[in-house]
Amino acid sequence: MKHSTLELQGLRIEGHAGVLVDDVDLQLRRGEVCALVGSSGSGKSLSCLGLLDLLPAGLARTQGRLLLDGQPLPAAHVRGRVASLVLQNPRSAFNPVRNMASHAQETLKLRGIVGAAARERMAQCLEAVGLGDRERVLQAFAFQLSGGMLQRMMIALALMAETPFLLADEPTSDLDALSQARFLDLLMDLVQQHGLGVLLVTHDMGVVARCAEHVVVMDAGRIVERQTVHGLFARPVSVTARTLLEAHQILTGSQP
Repeated sequence: MKHSTLELQGLRIEGHAGVLVDDVDLQLRRGEVCALVGSSGSGKSLSCLGLLDLLPAGLARTQGRLLLDGQPLPAAHVRGRVASLVLQNPRSAFNPVRNMASHAQETLKLRGIVGAAARERMAQCLEAVGLGDRERVLQAFAFQLSGGMLQRMMIALALMAETPFLLADEPTSDLDALSQARFLDLLMDLVQQHGLGVLLVTHDMGVVARCAEHVVVMDAGRIVERQTVHGLFARPVSVTARTLLEAHQILTGSQP
């Protein structure tokens, strides 16, 4: 049975400039989308990377623990086993001299799936994320595919790895409106059909309104508000949330 909750408690990240993220708690549940929002530099992407033990050089997680269904979990056991990552710039996540089939084979081999079974699983996962012309995609290198296709491929790899949780760091920022809509439709289908638990890191309140059940608001490295999505849009408490919502209303022409 798949694990149902992934919890991050008391995350602190420090660098040469001091404390960048302090006392951050996050909880992900399967079948739900939790949005982590804030302005640029608020610490939301660092928190996501800290959860996966993928911090840049010069930064360190000095406090914080992970729990999987209430049981302590080493950070090194999260990435690729419990949670997968979709990046804003997915091209950087792929080895430029290896094609998509090579990436898929490596992912499946770690799960003991090879040969005909691996080819069948690749086909299933590419179909699940809407990547047609399967053979062309598998033989392609990262530079030969669009950003939207690469993001779909990253999700396909997450399905191959069978991780119950997905961390999506600003996944729609570099996509045009049509590609963004297709990506969000796919994400919600996978949440419903595969029971993925998603942490959606974004500053786009339109994306939050469309996808999330719960919202965590960050400012200056700390959490300043937690709400249901309906509660946040109706009665934002923090200055950060109000600012983000006001910017969204100005950009979209919507009424408060």
